[in-house]
Amino acid sequence: MKAISQRLFILPILFLLASVCRGQNDVNIIKGRIVADLMSTSISDNNVSAILAKMNDDGSFRGINYADLSKTASFPHGGHTRDLVYLAKAYQNKSSSFYQSKSLKERISQGLAFWVKNDFVGDNWHDNQITTPTNLGNLMLIIGDELPQDLVAKAQPMIGRANMNASGARPSGDRIVIAGILAKNLLFMNNFQEFDNIIKIIEGELKFATGERGLQHDYSFHHRVDRVNNTSSYGYGKYANAYGDWSYFVAGTKYAFSKEKIDQLVDYYLDGIYKQMVYGVYDDISVRNRSISERSTFRPQGTLEIERLLVSTDYRKPELEEIIRLRKGLAKPSLSFAKFFWQSEHFVFQRPDFYTTVRMFSSRNRNMEEPYNGPGKTTHHRADGTNYLMLRGDEYQDIWPVYDWQKISGTTILQKPQLPGPDQIQKAGLTDFVGAVTDGLYGAVAFDFKSPHDGVEAKKSWFFFDKEYVCLGTSIKSTTDLPVVSTINQVLMRSDVTMMQDGVQKSVPTGNRPLEKVKWVYQDKVGYIFPEPTTVNLSNGPQTGRWSDITDQKNISQEVVSKDVFALWFTHGNKPTNGTYQYIVVPNVSEQQLAESSKTNRSIYVLSNTPELQAVRNRQLEITQIAFYKAGTIDIDKGATIRMDSQGMAMLKMQNGKLTELTLADPSRKLSQITVAVTGIYKSTGTNYRTQVDEKRNSTLFTVDLPQGVYLGSSVQLKLR
Repeated sequence: MKAISQRLFILPILFLLASVCRGQNDVNIIKGRIVADLMSTSISDNNVSAILAKMNDDGSFRGINYADLSKTASFPHGGHTRDLVYLAKAYQNKSSSFYQSKSLKERISQGLAFWVKNDFVGDNWHDNQITTPTNLGNLMLIIGDELPQDLVAKAQPMIGRANMNASGARPSGDRIVIAGILAKNLLFMNNFQEFDNIIKIIEGELKFATGERGLQHDYSFHHRVDRVNNTSSYGYGKYANAYGDWSYFVAGTKYAFSKEKIDQLVDYYLDGIYKQMVYGVYDDISVRNRSISERSTFRPQGTLEIERLLVSTDYRKPELEEIIRLRKGLAKPSLSFAKFFWQSEHFVFQRPDFYTTVRMFSSRNRNMEEPYNGPGKTTHHRADGTNYLMLRGDEYQDIWPVYDWQKISGTTILQKPQLPGPDQIQKAGLTDFVGAVTDGLYGAVAFDFKSPHDGVEAKKSWFFFDKEYVCLGTSIKSTTDLPVVSTINQVLMRSDVTMMQDGVQKSVPTGNRPLEKVKWVYQDKVGYIFPEPTTVNLSNGPQTGRWSDITDQKNISQEVVSKDVFALWFTHGNKPTNGTYQYIVVPNVSEQQLAESSKTNRSIYVLSNTPELQAVRNRQLEITQIAFYKAGTIDIDKGATIRMDSQGMAMLKMQNGKLTELTLADPSRKLSQITVAVTGIYKSTGTNYRTQVDEKRNSTLFTVDLPQGVYLGSSVQLKLR
């Protein structure tokens, strides 16, 4: 009995010890993955020598203005701690000639000693809660066990500024980043109990937060309460990728994230982030905010984030693998879609050979990110119905220092002597009829626009089909005695410009001029057709500017930049009362194809372009798209009409004269139901709609329930039998 009692006493202890061992092993696995990730950087001995050459005897670096901690200085001090991390990687890299170099370790210690002695705190919270803790935390994980312990101890309060009570740890992109910095430091400090808690916080951050900071139900991302679209910035690198990194670090351990969370991350990548990238490969400049005024490098996004996802899930695996192939150049784009991010008022449309977007704002959302810390000082009008078009993805690459910021592609803008100050960029919208109707493949966009900057008003709409899209504007008004223009495109000029003018096809010499009786204009595989010959303004040639002109950041190049730019626009005159425009954009077309298809306007019919109703029919596809700014009726074909009893949007697909699909939306987001009467007898019903047939008048009335709650503003599609 005594032996049995002893065994019963010992068993729980053994289970506890086994559990502790498994837990310790899991922690070691996670820590090993993090260190391996840090050490995956390619190290150049020449770079190491260059860093050491600029290091002073006191551990500081030449070239860093340590005295300037202002927001607009962009915290050059971050280079000090980043360089220390680079040196540490060389010290631990067996392929480096600096591997385990005592003199290198001494120099790293000198650099750290200089830092902890001065404790540089920038005016921008990000410097202190993210930049410095990230670099110092990485330094500890790589070489901390070999550094003087007094320096390690003095660095801890600086790393500790990344904590869950820090101001930057609010729910949004930065929260996961800060939690991740803290988690890494806890691993270094062997504080595994608190590490458990932080991992749970990170896992819990992947969730919908519609109406608040974070992930929205349409898979766009809001970093702040201004509801500005931040999907490609905070929502990508600081939210999705940071979350994905941790899901990879903890995979296969007791800390592993649930499959439900990882699968939701996959949905966010595929239905949110990648649909706001050109072919899921290149940055979409229409989603960028203040970073638009910073130099960038045109290159495909990497594949690491997807490869790490596939360690934990096979959910939507073929789609993820397709993005990998696209980014590696092993496949060509094949996906066609239309998507409206109704929470962010952003529309994207892709075909295998072009990608285009419309960016808007309303009384629900503000227009643009504030120019925090200097960049983005010229972006006042970048949500005013901006319509960028990309075939390759580099059409606007670094055009910004020479860009005319009052002739932004797709917008209607008062031509002011100069833009207001940077503190006047972010504005709330003044209208609520802003939205789109889409079935996921085709779509139309409507923007009841009133500028909060200069009072210009316009009804603007876009209608998207397989090989072209149509842009309409009407009711363009202004009370200011300055010109108002609607810009078709302002883009890098990559070819000669040709046009059809007064029935004659001709080349256009460089210059800036109005052109009369123009049927179409062609540049860089894109055609612009005018349904009726019109007067249009064209500028094609070199434009100059400086990067320092478009940002208040310091240490920006003042060198004059010159680029060839193509710009095409309508002038509506001073104080217009009812300006209009209409044009068809034809991407990826040859000049010969454009000339031939323009004779019939590519079977495109503008049915209406009035303040009450804008509508377009594509006869070849048998698709009609309509924006009703108020209740109205319109003939869409011979003997076929549609009546909407309220404002709203509709898309009709026909086949042999019969309605096969009806898609509806309410951009104002005020209706719970919408009623539409169409020609023909349709007796089908569904869970979200009812029909009332009038056989005498050969008409059917549809009463359709609209999406509500977080789905207000999205479309409802009816497939008729």
